[in-house]
Amino acid sequence: MPARKKIGVLISGRGSNMMSILDACERGEINGDVVVVISNKANAEGLQKAAARGAEALAVSHREFPDRESFDRAVVEKLEKREVNLVCLAGFMRLLSSWFVSSFRNRIMNIHPALLPSFPGLHGQKQAVDHGVKISGATVHFVDEKLDHGPIIIQRAVEVRDDDSDDSLSERILKIEHQIYPEAVKLFCADRLRVEGRKVFIQDK
Repeated sequence: MPARKKIGVLISGRGSNMMSILDACERGEINGDVVVVISNKANAEGLQKAAARGAEALAVSHREFPDRESFDRAVVEKLEKREVNLVCLAGFMRLLSSWFVSSFRNRIMNIHPALLPSFPGLHGQKQAVDHGVKISGATVHFVDEKLDHGPIIIQRAVEVRDDDSDDSLSERILKIEHQIYPEAVKLFCADRLRVEGRKVFIQDK
């Protein structure tokens, strides 16, 4: 069994995917612990939830920094101080600078509410409904320098119904997100993910 991993989670809002990772850690499904949760918004609901679970919860406002990279450097400093092995973006509404990405190459995960490379960016569920696709879903991927572009770890499909609205599709996709994000974190913390170019290989136990 590899050493337990230290996980840092970045949020901007309610942190529902953060909670799914915390829950899986508490159930012993993940060989790791959420050691810090950081939000760029001091009033983020997820900070209170994280603190209630015993995780360190910090607010670092991007408005206090002159540019993206200086904010990123402050966040990375806090992550490195806590010896974080894996960074999980969970509704973090900030694009990461190339400097941040290079500091944690293949150690930053994000979850997106669509089957990438389809419908990147904001409102993936609305894009799917508007486009009339029959299948959408969720994707967990490693983060690279481009938006919603990095190597894909796990995807799971969700049927798009004829009567779906943005909200109804979002609700069903979110349930899938809460399943596959902890699954991807579990694989990372068990040292079972190998990245070669754009491909992520899941190695046997």
